[in-house]
Amino acid sequence: MRGVWHFSFTVADLDRSVAFYRDLLGFALVHRQEQDNAYTRRLVGYPDAVLRVAQLAVPGQPRGVSTHDLELVEYVRPRGEPRDPARHLPGAAHLALTVEDARAEHTRLAAAGVRFVNPPAEITAGVNRGGYACYFLDPDEITLELVQPPASL
Repeated sequence: MRGVWHFSFTVADLDRSVAFYRDLLGFALVHRQEQDNAYTRRLVGYPDAVLRVAQLAVPGQPRGVSTHDLELVEYVRPRGEPRDPARHLPGAAHLALTVEDARAEHTRLAAAGVRFVNPPAEITAGVNRGGYACYFLDPDEITLELVQPPASL
């Protein structure tokens, strides 16, 4: 392994998700494209696949081997049904985002209608003791996390 290229979420509505990650969370939109070609169909394993894709990056974060951190994918074909997003199910994942002030971000995002699992909780054990963290949901109920590292980090 040489590095992480990006991480990706499959979403129901690409425009809605881009607006959420760009306008509310502050990601920068790097590129958008429609993928309707033989390579994409081979890659995803669906012979009739058509995808809408957006690539986003965290501003100011050092770039690795890719131009983006997050890829959002909407399957135009085949359309999928939403899955159970429960965090305790095998295969569930979440993305943790570092913030300066978890309580202030919680207040700002909650006022914008973002659904939270919990308000920022103080981390009382482990290497991040003294920091704060909370879970919240994107428009497709994908779990995201705000993490305010402890002052010592």
